[in-house]
Amino acid sequence: MFGFLGNKSGSLVGVDVGSSSVKLVALSKSGNGFSLEAYAVVSLPPTAVIDGNIQDVIEVTTTIEKAVKVAGGKMSSAVAAVPASAVITKKIEMSNAFTEFELEDQIKVEADQFIPYPLDEVALDFEVQGKVPNNDSLNKILLVACRKSDVEQREDAIGGAGLKCLVVDVDTYAVERAFPLLINEEVGSENLVGVVDIGAATLTLNVFKSGEIVYSREQAFGGNDLTNSIHQQYGMSIEEVEQSLRLGDISSEINEMIVMPFRGTVAQQVSRSLQFFYSSGAHSELSVLYLSGGTSTIDGLVDQLTEELGIPTKMANPFSSLAINSRVNRSRLDRDAPSLIKACGLAMRGFEG
Repeated sequence: MFGFLGNKSGSLVGVDVGSSSVKLVALSKSGNGFSLEAYAVVSLPPTAVIDGNIQDVIEVTTTIEKAVKVAGGKMSSAVAAVPASAVITKKIEMSNAFTEFELEDQIKVEADQFIPYPLDEVALDFEVQGKVPNNDSLNKILLVACRKSDVEQREDAIGGAGLKCLVVDVDTYAVERAFPLLINEEVGSENLVGVVDIGAATLTLNVFKSGEIVYSREQAFGGNDLTNSIHQQYGMSIEEVEQSLRLGDISSEINEMIVMPFRGTVAQQVSRSLQFFYSSGAHSELSVLYLSGGTSTIDGLVDQLTEELGIPTKMANPFSSLAINSRVNRSRLDRDAPSLIKACGLAMRGFEG
């Protein structure tokens, strides 16, 4: 029952299974610094993953196998993530007098009160986060749970590709882990920093303060709309469209007729997300906004958002301060980097105790 989040330390390949592609990142560590050893982005069939749920394990397995080959190198163990939307989290306080086994029993009792599924259908884990302020007898505990099927699907897909899935994380924790790699020293810890992930099917705004997500909102909008428009109007296959967009190899006609109007729609959706954030409470202005996800690389989007929002907007690149293995194609990495944040944060998980 326990071990959903895992606690394996060592080099693990981060495997981010998205709705349109599998992203894979392999890191190494020397001292306090990371190095990017290899990465891959390989497209998935449109129906393989829907709303974060793996619908076709075999297709996902095949795609992970391709990603491992594209990345190259020897890889044996991996870390994956379930979407935060599939996870129930709860912070509780418990006596620090419990032994480890007693604590596990108490956690089960506590979990049974707020999880709407039978416990035998649930993958459950917890983390002791230290003592409660001003009360040495209580510990703060983070409880995390999701349906076992969500975990097992990812374990099966990764296992079928010849890797052993040692850890299943939560995607928002992976983003938080990679966040320090995105920002520069000029961003103070008290400043609010936005990270917008514009994926194939969803647009997610995460707002950070002191390195933690303090606001998160997901909406149904993404690059699939652009891909399908080009596919329908120009007869290109979905895979051809995605590849052309990823490599920036799209005709000037398609760019003018479809991509540029869609860029305006993206800007409207990002602005809408920020309006929801500002209306949710007394918040100060964001100091900077980072764009991530495959759809964020549309040419000119950064400049358009900077101008329309009045907020400095940048492309997110978790590898800008890392050493890069000479085998990695640097120009392609610059294009792919914004979509690799989750996979990078997952790979970093392997170096935690």
